[in-house]
Amino acid sequence: MYLIVGLGNPGVEYAHTRHNVGFDIIDLIAEKYNIRMNRIKFKGTCGDGLIGGEKILLLKPSTYMNLSGESLVEAANFYKIPRENIIVIYDDVSLEVGRMRIRPEGSAGGHNGIKNIILHLSSEMFPRIKVGVGQPKDGLIPHVLGRFPKEERETLEKLFPAAADAVEAIIKYGVTEAMNKYNGFKTN
Repeated sequence: MYLIVGLGNPGVEYAHTRHNVGFDIIDLIAEKYNIRMNRIKFKGTCGDGLIGGEKILLLKPSTYMNLSGESLVEAANFYKIPRENIIVIYDDVSLEVGRMRIRPEGSAGGHNGIKNIILHLSSEMFPRIKVGVGQPKDGLIPHVLGRFPKEERETLEKLFPAAADAVEAIIKYGVTEAMNKYNGFKTN
């Protein structure tokens, strides 16, 4: 079984902000694979289904970004999901808009949601898909909690299907194959 977690903040005021690209991609995955995100459990909203012949649980934590690990670890512990089967999707300010990068493990790189997940899992050893949201011009917090200009949002939305495909590639072929195929991906 795989746990696929999109990071973000709950509430309409945060919908479609830079920090919520993980939620946006989970919504797209749910639509693509006919998964109903209708259960409130594990301090989040979740739904289960199949991707690549494997049972999966999609999760959008309701804990707010900085406490994402609380939600993730509850679901992982309940289903006894090994760390290598936990895929986390989140925003990355070090990548330009329209790029994504897959990593099998790594540090938080200053991302508070990832810091909290590492704290709760006691490990950096879980795959992740980082989605570029661009460098801040006027401070980090207003940047990540802000919405994209129209042109950037259009660029980003072209990336979302590739991110969903990357999740399937990780499940079917492993992180290394997914990295070979999708790292360096850039929307035009």
